[in-house]
Amino acid sequence: MTGAAIEAVGLGMTYRSRGGSRVLRDCSFRLPAGRVCALVGPNGAGKSTLLAIAAGFLRPAEGTVRVLGLTPPDARARMAFVAQDKPLYPQLTVTETLWAGAELNPASWDQDTAERITEPLPGGAKVRTLSGGQRTRLALALALGKRPELLLLDEPMADLDPLARHQLMGALMAESAEHGTTIVMSSHILTELEGACDYLLLVDGGRIRLGGETDDLIAAHTLLTGPVGDLAPHTVVESRTTGRQLTALVRREGPVDASAGWETAEPSLEELLLAHLRSPDAPPLLTPSADTRTREAVSAA
Repeated sequence: MTGAAIEAVGLGMTYRSRGGSRVLRDCSFRLPAGRVCALVGPNGAGKSTLLAIAAGFLRPAEGTVRVLGLTPPDARARMAFVAQDKPLYPQLTVTETLWAGAELNPASWDQDTAERITEPLPGGAKVRTLSGGQRTRLALALALGKRPELLLLDEPMADLDPLARHQLMGALMAESAEHGTTIVMSSHILTELEGACDYLLLVDGGRIRLGGETDDLIAAHTLLTGPVGDLAPHTVVESRTTGRQLTALVRREGPVDASAGWETAEPSLEELLLAHLRSPDAPPLLTPSADTRTREAVSAA
């Protein structure tokens, strides 16, 4: 697949029911198709709102969003969305729920995939009798059975035990690898997504603070440890001083001066994200593939 799975420009969202609370503000990013993307950020950062807008269940107060090159309502047949509350019909059985999925998606339904995901569940059990983790498995079976081009998952693994989490994460990775499905998974638990996702969107303060290929974002930063001194010309994300020693996460602006006594290391994804979350004034960083301005510049050339 080529092109963008999601492209948002200047998104803004305010909830009147929360006293006019502004959740998103001037939120812009581009997610290339075929990626497995971690949408991360603290609770209340706007992750669920962003996914609901992309799925077409909310209309933004400001800005625009395109999904698979279309408006979200027009793209709905080509994507699947699993919300945090996993809405399902409580009176149906597991087997009846899969039958309904097949009836609603006759052109694309993959019964084998859906049954493989629900294999541990008793077919005759009604949805209302299932545990939270079992309902999650059934909701993911419906989403994957639809064989979507874009799969949006809001905190999908929150109520699963470690074994089920490992199994279903493996199923998602296989789906992406085999069919080129774009997957966006939101979470505030970093270890849940590290190692599984090749793309990252960090939302905080209503905006995208980091966006792009995970490896490129990590490579753009360096952990410096050494004597207290001037860190110029590097962009400092976060720094801490202990006695006469300074530890800093910087965005490199040229080579590191080895003569100054600095020791360098590559940060982990968790170290990178936590440093940016602790430093809300640090400048955002979007790689060219994630930055909508890059596309505008290319189009204008």
